[in-house]
Amino acid sequence: MKKVELLAPAGSFEKAKIAYLYGADAVYCGTSSLSLRARADMEDDDLVKTIEYAHSINKKVYVALNIFAWDETYDEIIEQLKVLNELKPDGIIIADGGVVETAKKYAPNVPINISTQANLVSLHTCNFWRNNGAKRMIMAREMNKEQLKYIMKNKPEDMEIEIFIHGAICFSYSGRCFLSDFMSGRSANLGECSQSCRWSYNLYAEEKNNPGELMPIETDKHGTSIFSSKDLCLIKELPEIIDMGIDSLKIEGRLKTEYYIASVVSAYRNAIDDYEKDPKNYDYTKYLKEIEKVKTRGLTTFYFNDRNNKDIQEYSGKQYNELYEFGGKVVEYNNEKSVIEIRNKLTVGDEMEVLVPHQLEPVKFTIEKLYDAETDEEIQTVNPGKQGQQVKLALPIKCEKDWIIRRKK
Repeated sequence: MKKVELLAPAGSFEKAKIAYLYGADAVYCGTSSLSLRARADMEDDDLVKTIEYAHSINKKVYVALNIFAWDETYDEIIEQLKVLNELKPDGIIIADGGVVETAKKYAPNVPINISTQANLVSLHTCNFWRNNGAKRMIMAREMNKEQLKYIMKNKPEDMEIEIFIHGAICFSYSGRCFLSDFMSGRSANLGECSQSCRWSYNLYAEEKNNPGELMPIETDKHGTSIFSSKDLCLIKELPEIIDMGIDSLKIEGRLKTEYYIASVVSAYRNAIDDYEKDPKNYDYTKYLKEIEKVKTRGLTTFYFNDRNNKDIQEYSGKQYNELYEFGGKVVEYNNEKSVIEIRNKLTVGDEMEVLVPHQLEPVKFTIEKLYDAETDEEIQTVNPGKQGQQVKLALPIKCEKDWIIRRKK
């Protein structure tokens, strides 16, 4: 069985470290301004640290430079490519043919990965990009499994195939969306998507013989979310995907929290490892149980199994998880009083779970005592009042720095 790569999002250096800690083989991140998640916190210094750290632990980094570029952007692109050529990430993710040509000239030492934004839906298109210097193809989410199997069976041996297996789905085809630009003047194709498809809308009907007389179409108090999609989740289909020989399995979410990254990466890491060890007894439900603890919307297989699947849209809007939330992150472990960087309110009596790297089942415990991080005085509750807010509490097992703790609401 070919070893498959688990590829996680990294919106910052800290998130990259969490992804690696919980089992990612590689991360993808953006440049400071030239990727499709310009709001992620990956500044150039972070990018340098991420690449150096990854290579020091034998992991990989792919850098997104996947905007659709205006001519006036190319001076900046050339300078960024020169930097990347020196940093030597494991690939540059590109969607624009002009940027591909520029990358071949100014970053010849770095492989080119063609972004899903380039609408890769056929072997013919993949061969076109391979003939133009690309190494890896990131396939469109809209493809079904039979189409992927055809490509895997007929592609050149040196062509790598990457697919999305989890995360948000764009309302528009392969993310090529103009809705945000139209609604808010922020172009999704230049990294500034305002996620207009997730907004709630009021709908009205107008009788053509009475223009201007708008009759509201009934919705709930939040309007309607007719553009909002469920999140992709292919945990059940993982064995079939691995058996196809897909090279890389990608999780979406560079704007997601460290808690989300740790939870989802951990579930897929354990699922992949368990299937490789014992393929006959793969049980997706135990991994799905962990994913359900962190989901923000309903889950869908999109078109992977069935092109006619209608279970895609999240008409009720965002469904934030009502059972669990990000509790905190371990800063320093001590036998009696460990230092925790909190992310939500913690109170004596709260039920907590430690997410242990490379272990599916979290370790449960109850907060029996809390201590002020500065004065060491015993307290009953602590609220996030500033960035990096800390507290001391007893942990049920020996933990390492950066382990994630979740809180049951």
